[in-house]
Amino acid sequence: MPMSTELTAGLWIVAAYLIGAIPFGFIIGKMRGVDVRTVGSKNIGATNVFRTVGKKWGVLALVLDIMKGLIPTLACKIHQGDSITWLPLVVGIMTATGHMLTPYMKFKGGKGVATGFGMMIALIPCHCALAFAIFALVFAASNYISLGSCTAAAFLGISVWVPAGSFKGYGDLPQAILITLVAAFVIYKHRANIKRLIAGNENKIYLFKKPEAK
Repeated sequence: MPMSTELTAGLWIVAAYLIGAIPFGFIIGKMRGVDVRTVGSKNIGATNVFRTVGKKWGVLALVLDIMKGLIPTLACKIHQGDSITWLPLVVGIMTATGHMLTPYMKFKGGKGVATGFGMMIALIPCHCALAFAIFALVFAASNYISLGSCTAAAFLGISVWVPAGSFKGYGDLPQAILITLVAAFVIYKHRANIKRLIAGNENKIYLFKKPEAK
């Protein structure tokens, strides 16, 4: 007997939340003998892993956090097709929500940038390619991951409203609204970083050797 639409949607949403809630940054830190909740920015996200555990471990955390947003959203999009058009978007949002409010860590989590980006890759790949290019340029010029992340999030939140964008067919308006809200929430989660950027004491991240002080 086939499952009802409501039950199918509910299972996708719950599974997405639990997958998104997996704290890969914390797990990687623990494997290396570091509790990332007690060092650096005390955040379980990839940036803090990069800073406190090591570059390659930070990159691994970043990839895993992106994948836990991308894979459930893309799988739902492929599986559902045109049957429940709004479900892939909700599934993606639930992965990002799980990362930010993980039940495995008393509902304290990361900022949702990487997981939210993974969700958006599945939904709006062209926009995300441009957003990543913007992030890379801002990060390369400033060495501030937070500035690059906020700039890319702002771009995504605005670009989905451009008429020449890739939104076509049923569900465009709800998708644009929700993606904009996700982007705004990501920026809100960076409010402490924004304050430090304004004050001039935000931590920089160097992909290569840190330049010698003159």
